[in-house]
Amino acid sequence: MSYYEWHAYVPVAEKRRQAERKLAKLKKQGRSVAPVRIEGRTITKSFWGKSWCVNLERYSDYENRLPRGRTYVRNGSVIDLQIAKGEISAMVAGSELYQIKIAIAPVTQARWKSICRDCAGTIDSLVELLQGRLAKGVMDRVCREGDGLFPSPTEIKLFCSCPDWADMCKHVAAALYGVGARLDEKPQLLFVLRDVDETEMLASAGEDSPLTMAPGAAKVLDESAVAGLFGLELAETPYTPNPSFTGPKPKAQKGKISARKNKPAAKTDVALLRATRASSGTKKTTRASARKRRTRRRP
Repeated sequence: MSYYEWHAYVPVAEKRRQAERKLAKLKKQGRSVAPVRIEGRTITKSFWGKSWCVNLERYSDYENRLPRGRTYVRNGSVIDLQIAKGEISAMVAGSELYQIKIAIAPVTQARWKSICRDCAGTIDSLVELLQGRLAKGVMDRVCREGDGLFPSPTEIKLFCSCPDWADMCKHVAAALYGVGARLDEKPQLLFVLRDVDETEMLASAGEDSPLTMAPGAAKVLDESAVAGLFGLELAETPYTPNPSFTGPKPKAQKGKISARKNKPAAKTDVALLRATRASSGTKKTTRASARKRRTRRRP
């Protein structure tokens, strides 16, 4: 077959089988691979994954090759995808096994500081950020064309080992869509790829929106509540006299805090019980002795 001839059509099911065979061969060779698995027709489901794909599709430079890339990624042809700082590497199964390298320029410090500043005070937690549960204004700012977090074509350098003359071949397009699917699973990889620290968005939020406590919001727990909450025996429990008790006054129990769980915090209750039992036993002994003396006095 000449260089300019088309390959024979290969059904989708056969492409999947070929991809699985090549994947199994790589694993047998001891290669560590991370294939992209797509369930159903939808490639991405999360905010970050969808935003990545929408960013690709809005550039006319890529529009002619992207549809074939979607088909390839759905077929399971992306048998390995690795995302690191400023670089995406992939292996895509086609007529052969092709190597893809995609270089992504890091976000400039000026642009990143501008994003953090514009989003300050609107992101409450890292979980909220990574799950994409952001206000519409924040989402629009992060995804804004030109100065947002997602790369433009001028910030992307593409390479594929296939003979296609176009920079954006179907194998590269499949790898780029695979990135969107991977961001569904690990959204933090976007920040790794763009060489920025996502926690700086939270730090900026903290500066403009410091944590404050409303008046009257503080609650003070009494000792019994604290002991019950942590399962502790308090260091010293004050003695409360019982008017109906005539036995000896127990001493206050002193000692270190104990972390034993499910134990009563007040030691005085135990001391009172022991003293009561001792006193009761003394009274019984006295009564028994009196009965013996009376018996001896009888003729």
